[in-house]
Amino acid sequence: MIIQEALTINKNRLEQRITILSQIGKIADTGVCRLTLSDEDRQAVETVKSWMEEAGLTAKIDDFGNLIGRLEGKNPKSPILMIGSHIDSQPYGGRFDGVIGVLGALEVVQTMKEKNIVPSMPIEVVAFSDEEGCRFNKGLFGVRGILGKLEEGELNRTDKNGITRRDALVQFGCDPTKLKESQYPVDSIQAFLEMHIEQGPILEDKGLPVGIVTGISGPLWLTVELEGFAGHAGSVPMPMRKDALVGAAKVIVALNELASQDASAPTVGTVGSMTIFPDSRNIIPEKVSFTIDLRDIDIERRHRIEKQLRNRIREITEEHQLTCKISEDTNSEPRYCSDRIMKIMKDESDQIGLNAIELMSGPFHDALAMSYVCDYGMIFVRCKDGISHNPKEFSTIEDISLGTELLYRTALKMVKD
Repeated sequence: MIIQEALTINKNRLEQRITILSQIGKIADTGVCRLTLSDEDRQAVETVKSWMEEAGLTAKIDDFGNLIGRLEGKNPKSPILMIGSHIDSQPYGGRFDGVIGVLGALEVVQTMKEKNIVPSMPIEVVAFSDEEGCRFNKGLFGVRGILGKLEEGELNRTDKNGITRRDALVQFGCDPTKLKESQYPVDSIQAFLEMHIEQGPILEDKGLPVGIVTGISGPLWLTVELEGFAGHAGSVPMPMRKDALVGAAKVIVALNELASQDASAPTVGTVGSMTIFPDSRNIIPEKVSFTIDLRDIDIERRHRIEKQLRNRIREITEEHQLTCKISEDTNSEPRYCSDRIMKIMKDESDQIGLNAIELMSGPFHDALAMSYVCDYGMIFVRCKDGISHNPKEFSTIEDISLGTELLYRTALKMVKD
């Protein structure tokens, strides 16, 4: 194993920046609430922007809310190497999710600058806007934005307070009428690298600090709206009820059972958000809207489960005399990492004694969107108990610095003449 004293990157600087950023939007002792396009998000973006400029990069915030720092290469017109992640968080999030990928990327480029290394191509360090998708129920906004992959109506999506994404962008200082000016031309990005906490238990179980990602599971996000009929909870007989919440409960159980039917498969299904109308103790629920998150690295298996789920939803709605509307929010196939980049990571890992294992990613990342336009590679860093999207999320600075060292050596290999 590589000893910490042999690190090329500046571990102390990296740790200090992670600590400073964790204070912006801090909740409880160790948690973070830094929702996309919020005041806290803007403060965090401005803070990281100042560090980019301190490192000698030219930095800007585009009209999608992305923060982009650029180190010029020997050939400024060459397709760029992009490195980064996100710094927005879940409402009940941790301080490492996304953050180590942005600050690790900055540390990579700052180390190159300090060593007077001029890359053959430009390098851009990016903190993408709204990777999480929790505020407007549609994630990967900033990365899809620069690739021209936004869907119709995305700017009209509202948060729980009725604020549209368009208005939130304006409040953030962006101009939604100029989004096309922030898009990247086709073939202008050569490759994308992202470092992230694993958000799972495999590395800790193996006793390893770092892993090399092979691919990202394909997420399917649905919103299901069930409608029945409201009535007095004390007087409407059970056989006569059209209870939307009972129907929703049965759908949720069905999803759980279908996603769990093969214990050896990495399939996961989750309902994480629900609204109930009229939302009163003594009124039978008339309308229920809830989200479904279904993921699998095997697209055929995911398709099969989705078909089974839709059949169950139809049966349940008929049983309870409900009407149903299902809308699709996200639908991505599994995406596999570049063999070329994985080999570089493996070779560099072996050279410094990391012996990193290969593993897949269940959560999606900004790299998922980037995979459609360029080669991509990902590095995972061990996190305690596999916990993420929780204030208890934790990775040691020793593990993070080892992941950053591998990121640095991988990037260096890719930008050599």
